[in-house]
Amino acid sequence: MAAKANTKQKAAVKATANIDERLVDRYFREYEEAHQDRVKKIIHCICIPTLAFSLFGLIWAIPFPHLGFLGAYNGYFNWASFVIAIAIYFYLKLSPIISYFILFILLGFSYGIMELVAWQQAGGMPMYLICVIIFVPSLAVLRVGERRERKNPKTYMDIKSLVIAPAYLLNQLLNKLRIKN
Repeated sequence: MAAKANTKQKAAVKATANIDERLVDRYFREYEEAHQDRVKKIIHCICIPTLAFSLFGLIWAIPFPHLGFLGAYNGYFNWASFVIAIAIYFYLKLSPIISYFILFILLGFSYGIMELVAWQQAGGMPMYLICVIIFVPSLAVLRVGERRERKNPKTYMDIKSLVIAPAYLLNQLLNKLRIKN
């Protein structure tokens, strides 16, 4: 009976402590709890940005209807534009500073994709194929990293983890640069 009361008391204290916690901090805490392995952390630092870039490029490659009023900007407005808008809105709700940095990163991704498209038009490899070549190994190595974590197998590549991962990595970088989010 006393053990049951003690468990309820601990749960109440934990719930009280989490009331003041921001949503972004809770997401980062949950993400960090599920990612304790040192090698897995290194894998995420490398593979999350490459996976995000390749996924962004694959979304960019989805054919978008030609809209006459866009004129010369037809090639620059595409499905990836909607991804940018949705991502910035989502991250803005979590942390304005992180959303600004994510915006600059996505603009950098856009520049990289446009360079790949220019290379494709000059006779190089198709942009979508380069993105697939980056995507497949990045995802495979992430899966290997997920298997290394013995403690928390329920977070095995869930969608929330994949959405929070870029913001978490950016938050770690901002903390090292002493920029408060």
